Amino acid sequence: MQQKFVYVPIGVIRTPFKDTREMPIQPTGAKDVVGTAEIFEQFQKGLKDLDGFSHIILIYHFHKVTSCKLEVVPFLDQQTRGVFATRAPVRPNPIGLSVVSLITIENGVITFKGADILDGTPLLDIKPFVPPFDVPDSPVKIGWLEKTSDQVESKKSDDRFVQ
Repeated sequence: MQQKFVYVPIGVIRTPFKDTREMPIQPTGAKDVVGTAEIFEQFQKGLKDLDGFSHIILIYHFHKVTSCKLEVVPFLDQQTRGVFATRAPVRPNPIGLSVVSLITIENGVITFKGADILDGTPLLDIKPFVPPFDVPDSPVKIGWLEKTSDQVESKKSDDRFVQ
């Protein structure tokens, strides 16, 4: 039995990217791109103590995605892959995440670097990035990305996932 869940955005993400084409495909390709997360007033108390962290995880809704594809050709490959082995936005639940560098928090607005997100994206949650929790201490395998992950800083998105 499938359940449905309803999430309420806690804010909106603002970036220089008004179109999905030519955006960085991951935060590492957007190291110097500044964005903001405008947190709605009723959620701003939740920002208390977040300013003590250097990095945060933004969890958001891919609001321009209108379909799901279980197999995709990802940006860093020419071969079809299962969507769960990629970071493609056309997922059964179009949820994205970005680990970004926290700059400031003022008046309910988070300013950050590493903005690889479309302007106007609904923000669902924020979590602090904590290396002892988030970085495995054992060797990490990255599957098919072993051959192409070095291209992530220069690779830009195109219209392959635009409907």
